[in-house]
Amino acid sequence: MTDTDETPVEDVEADDATAVAEIPAPHKMELDIDVTEIGPCRKHVKIRVPRSDIEYHHDDLIQEFSGEAEVPGFRKGHVPAKLIEKRFKEELAQQVKQRVLVGSLEQMAEDHDLDPINEPDLDVESLDVPEEGDFVFEFDVEVRPTFDLPDYEKIEIERPKREITDDDVAEYKNEFLEQYAEFEPKDGPAEKGDHLVLTFEFSVDGKPLHRMADVDVELNEVLRFQDAELTGFDELFAGAEVGETKEAKFTVSSEAERVEMRGEEVDAVIAVMDVGTRSLPELDKDLLDRIGVESEEDLEEQIRATLQRQIEYEQRQSAREQVLEKITESADWDLPEKLVLQQTDNALRREILEMQQAGFTTQQIRARENQLRQQAVSSTRQALKEHFVLDRIATAENIETEPGDVDQEIFMMALQRGESPRRVRARLVKSGMIENLDAQIRERKAIDFVLSKTTFKDVEAPAPDREENVTAVSQAICGLQSGGGEEAEDEQDGGQDEG
Repeated sequence: MTDTDETPVEDVEADDATAVAEIPAPHKMELDIDVTEIGPCRKHVKIRVPRSDIEYHHDDLIQEFSGEAEVPGFRKGHVPAKLIEKRFKEELAQQVKQRVLVGSLEQMAEDHDLDPINEPDLDVESLDVPEEGDFVFEFDVEVRPTFDLPDYEKIEIERPKREITDDDVAEYKNEFLEQYAEFEPKDGPAEKGDHLVLTFEFSVDGKPLHRMADVDVELNEVLRFQDAELTGFDELFAGAEVGETKEAKFTVSSEAERVEMRGEEVDAVIAVMDVGTRSLPELDKDLLDRIGVESEEDLEEQIRATLQRQIEYEQRQSAREQVLEKITESADWDLPEKLVLQQTDNALRREILEMQQAGFTTQQIRARENQLRQQAVSSTRQALKEHFVLDRIATAENIETEPGDVDQEIFMMALQRGESPRRVRARLVKSGMIENLDAQIRERKAIDFVLSKTTFKDVEAPAPDREENVTAVSQAICGLQSGGGEEAEDEQDGGQDEG
């Protein structure tokens, strides 16, 4: 290339500047926007678009149609505006509506800091831009709560601490291996700790409600379903043999998914189909390979690391509760019931994910899940408040999740369950829980940031509650089980199903 072929740099910059200057600024409408509060985290928005702005978009679209439309008898780009308006009346009306609505909502977002949680409650299909006069439309929208964050760099919190003992490792190893245990029938009556195969017939006022067949449960003090539980389960079935039936009464949780059954008393006829024990497998090479470790010592090292993660989980939970308590002292805000009900399943997924990441066993997670389902509304309300607070802290401190953070969490979950990271990731993606995992990591980073700024007072932690006296069944006695529960169950049973 010769010097004469080159364009001077200053000329290129000048041309770019000219091109930028020629790009017209987006049309700013003279909107009349009225925003009123109609409840907790809920706003009503009324927007009036003046006729002049509607005509602007209408005329602009006619110009576009005129340059592109092909009409017999006219050259492209030379179709009269009146003919365009008549021939493409419906298309023009739809595009004018789209431009006006999208432009109005974008302009409203710029001029009014609403910070919506969900899409506006707006039925676009029912709206029509009038041929004369202004265009008025209105809608409701759920928004994030507004509150003042305290000076979290000066918060004083207690940090529960405890040492991991050899007995802790041995106990957890038995609980871990229980996932691989096999049922063995036994002769004689049932004793506490045995496993029973039961069939449940639930009814209300003599009318059948729900049936569960061949449910394998351990004979413990408490039998916990997703929406009810039976205390004294071990006493009721002590000495029971195959073929016997027992009767029991359940009271449905006041926060059960099936609203009309909340607080109702349900009768149950329970038949014993089999009695046996669950024998722990021999920790041989095949099982070690299946778990994904090289030796029993390696497994115990991994268990010790898992127990340490559980302590850290407890510390995060404690810190989170204390931070929230400090915040609620100075912030008086509530959440809409509709939002709480919509997010119940999501909050449950998040809790289960955290327990999986911390290395809790399938039975521990299942027992916690059923407990949460019985307290779904109140626990979700707290979880949502927690989310909004930690999200605000993360935003204020520019805390984000890195791709490697997600990979590391999936690796740890896979290691704890003896699965491949690829399979764990695929299941998380399929169930929609990968987004929950990303959000959890961001919130945990926010907690870690607060912990790095706060003053600690170490206190002795209570012994871990391993729900030893609870047997959990991943079903509801009322016959409903939400999608989140099924996905969570799939998540929990992944390692067991592998066998």
